[in-house]
Amino acid sequence: MSTELSNTWSKFKTSKSTFCSAVGTFRYYGGWAAPNIFFLGVAGVVKFGNIRIGGLSGIYNARHYHLGHHERPPYNENTIRSIYHVREYDVQKLMQVEEPIDIFLSHDWPLGITDYGNWKQLVRFKPFFEKEIQERSLGSKAAAELLEKLKPPYWFSAHLHCKFAALVQHGEGGPLTKFLALDKCLPRRQFLQVIEIESEPGPYEIHYDEEWLAITRRFNEIFPLTAKNANYENIKLEMEDCRQWVKTRLKERGTKPFDFVQTVPCYDPSRSVSNSSLAGYPRNPQTESLLKFLELPYLLDDMTKSDGPSGSSIPSSDSGSFFDSEDIPIDDIDDVEGETAEPEDA
Repeated sequence: MSTELSNTWSKFKTSKSTFCSAVGTFRYYGGWAAPNIFFLGVAGVVKFGNIRIGGLSGIYNARHYHLGHHERPPYNENTIRSIYHVREYDVQKLMQVEEPIDIFLSHDWPLGITDYGNWKQLVRFKPFFEKEIQERSLGSKAAAELLEKLKPPYWFSAHLHCKFAALVQHGEGGPLTKFLALDKCLPRRQFLQVIEIESEPGPYEIHYDEEWLAITRRFNEIFPLTAKNANYENIKLEMEDCRQWVKTRLKERGTKPFDFVQTVPCYDPSRSVSNSSLAGYPRNPQTESLLKFLELPYLLDDMTKSDGPSGSSIPSSDSGSFFDSEDIPIDDIDDVEGETAEPEDA
């Protein structure tokens, strides 16, 4: 690494906590991260032409999975290590999806996906995965539940820095899911594969999904805002009236997402990022516009509901908030030095 690059990385590492505090939660509902780059949100579904794309962001961590979205900017040493972990609330929203999903995206691999591919080749490339595969702990339990429920034709993941393909048969004679994970974008690594998916003629552009907006609006009434465990058993929300309401609203406004709005200056390695330059933690205009359209309140910077009584109608367990010293690193899993082998397709 060159001295210049090393210095730039050091500046970035120093400012990363501050920068994440300023903008981390403002795309909870998704939106344009930059022109032509659309983020699905913590969980989300959109349409691209007639192709329906769903996604679940974040990493599964059992310690935080059942907690509510209690983190508020500016984040501290605990919350900056929990905010990117998958929450049951968002998985439950995706579990309500009934219409077919064509493509699903997740950071984590679904738990057990290695059963459906060439896992022996995988462990030759990543030998430290073998113990987790044998113990059935490699991957996300939440993603596995969504794979079983949604059964999309395609599922793409990342996270483990290697290429791995699998073919999942959902029951005898049932639908197939083609799973693919790719490597890091580095020289001599398998980080790119072109896949052709049949669709109707364009226009090929992103649009809001009616069913997903209805789920988002209906589930907002049980949005968990505290660090207490939430209980989703026996929760059933009537969707029909909400779906019709959303359909009417989209017909009036149109289905294109709200436009990208730049909210912070572009990163300049010659300048340090200070707390004062990002003071105030402004709300993202796209999020504000979407919530206004859905007639929902902005909840994720409400400091009064981060630690007190539950901020929703979901019953909470008595386990309360908990954090321990086993910090989860912010960076993704690092590659082992000297790895050069590359797994073949399953």
